[in-house]
Amino acid sequence: METYGKILTIAGPSFFVLVMLEKLYGWYFKKDDFRLMDMISSLSSGYTNSIKDVLGLGFSIISYTWLYEHWAVFHIKSSVLVYVIAFVALDFSGYLGHVINHKVNFFWNQHLIHHSSEEFNLACALRQSISNWVNIFTIFLLPAVVFGVPPQVIGFIAPLHLFAQFWYHTVYIGKLGILEKIIVTPSHHRVHHAINPEYVDKNHGQIFIVWDKLFGTFQAELAHIPPVYGITRPVQTWNPIKINFQHFWLLLQDAWRAENWFDKLRIWLMPTGWRPADVEKKYPVYKIDEPYQYQKYAPKSSQTSIIWALIQYTVMFGFLMHFYMNIAQIGMPNIFLLGAFLFLNVYAYTELMDNNPNAIYAEILKMIIGFALIYYIGDWFGAGQFGTWAVEIYFVISACVVWFISRRYRGTNI
Repeated sequence: METYGKILTIAGPSFFVLVMLEKLYGWYFKKDDFRLMDMISSLSSGYTNSIKDVLGLGFSIISYTWLYEHWAVFHIKSSVLVYVIAFVALDFSGYLGHVINHKVNFFWNQHLIHHSSEEFNLACALRQSISNWVNIFTIFLLPAVVFGVPPQVIGFIAPLHLFAQFWYHTVYIGKLGILEKIIVTPSHHRVHHAINPEYVDKNHGQIFIVWDKLFGTFQAELAHIPPVYGITRPVQTWNPIKINFQHFWLLLQDAWRAENWFDKLRIWLMPTGWRPADVEKKYPVYKIDEPYQYQKYAPKSSQTSIIWALIQYTVMFGFLMHFYMNIAQIGMPNIFLLGAFLFLNVYAYTELMDNNPNAIYAEILKMIIGFALIYYIGDWFGAGQFGTWAVEIYFVISACVVWFISRRYRGTNI
């Protein structure tokens, strides 16, 4: 936990700087829209995912360490070769897991968040899941197990492999010649994020595109078919916590409503998007049939709302940096109390971004819980007297501002 938290104190700000540089480049040189709310939603999703990972909120049914201890055939001494094997094995495992996430109803829920943005940019790369609590895909690392790649090598390579997938989420890099045949490029990944019929469920590779070419899931980006980004059942919200469980909630409702017991059971493992015929007829769900005619989600926001969303995002960044830099000092079980509060904070301010008049209730709940945590612990998780005072003042000001803004969504102009 502590080590990963320290990594995030460097990686988090670095990703933010790169996201802003890309946004400013697109706005200034390409005259593209600066879709601020979409960017904040994406970055906030990155917040929630990092909190989940730091807290270790998930487990593998079969751990890599157990596989290594029981099934390793060879034991390669630590060398460049063992790191190369680990990297390739992780990439192949990632490809297989990625395909299943796209193909199976239940697993799509934990991946949908990554595709939920209707933009394709570096910010959307940070839309990562908080709903993948159980990992069954460790079994796909068997090639690394057989060759005896130690668990500590996998632990070292895994975050590097993940971070290496950040750069190709952009529309500003064209095709890259010979590299298009070997690695995943921005062109390849634009196809993967597109909802055009020609592009859906293609290019699942993470670092190497060769897996897609080997297994028939490759599709080149076509000059005459510009990609349209998002998912065919649009999420229609900026709230990343809602997005993370939206598909699961639909599956749960469909399973409850289905008349046939077989349908209630099989819906979870059916192809993504499958619904029982009786439920689909009685409870239709909007789906994009014409990608080029779809209007992107963009609720009209006042200037006050936009400025406040930026302020809330910035305050959340401060909360996170304090969290990551003081994990050991905060200790158990307080890190879980702080983590839960931070999830609630993201939920509250992204509800207001959606122009939801009920955002004030989430904000009031946040304030009450925040003051209760200060009373329980004695300060704001080791922030000291002045830090605690600053947090208390923030709670009060935040509740007042959200009440003021939400009046507009209850029919009163601000």
